[in-house]
Amino acid sequence: MNFERKSRYDFSDLVEIMKILRSPDGCPWDRVQTHESIRQDFIEETYEAIEAIDTKDTALLREELGDVLLQVVFHSLMEEEKGRFNIDDVCDEVSKKLIIRHPHVFADTIADTPDEVLKNWDQIKMKTKSQKSQSEVLGSVSKSLPALMYSQKVQHKAAKVGFDFEKTDDAIDKVSEELTELKSAIANNDAENMSEELGDLLFSVVNVARFIKVDSEKALYDATLKFTERFGKVERLCKERDIDMSKASISELDSLWEEVK
Repeated sequence: MNFERKSRYDFSDLVEIMKILRSPDGCPWDRVQTHESIRQDFIEETYEAIEAIDTKDTALLREELGDVLLQVVFHSLMEEEKGRFNIDDVCDEVSKKLIIRHPHVFADTIADTPDEVLKNWDQIKMKTKSQKSQSEVLGSVSKSLPALMYSQKVQHKAAKVGFDFEKTDDAIDKVSEELTELKSAIANNDAENMSEELGDLLFSVVNVARFIKVDSEKALYDATLKFTERFGKVERLCKERDIDMSKASISELDSLWEEVK
């Protein structure tokens, strides 16, 4: 098949192109890749697709979803070469999962609201994964997630079985408690405790985010982006007023910071 002369390609073409690239006469770079060597690529492509969603850039989203799909095909092909599974097995498994977890569509279970759907989903997931305890459910949350996302997801699952504060104020009070404990560890110059208490403080802050229905990962990202933009404005002000930023006092910089806010 002459791929260069096709006017339009489909999923099967993508699979065949990747097989050619991985073949002995294919691409030297593609041939030597492993799951581990392109692991970071998978993460980066996923985040680039998320950025396209956040910016509402349809053309970019189409491109980035293609890059994510390429990663799925790439990893599946590596497994096919080892005789373990192929992309068809991947499609088969996810299709079966969708049918099993949507009995309100494909069977006779009743679920009229999104909440009922999610409740059924969790129960079916526990059953299909042979999870017999809530500890197993918490343990099944991917530990490769970014820390804030991992924390929020674990807390969400624990809350589903009632292991939670009664109200937002209780979660906020816990933040104050953990901050006090961190200050104590710092005052005692206790390095090990400082790390632990800082972790507890971050966990508590994530808990507040969950209570007020804020994505902690995105909230921190937005705050960091805001800081970066304001820092740039302060730097420009310094240049305009002939101020050496590296030698300016913190009070001088703080005054400029308040100005750009």
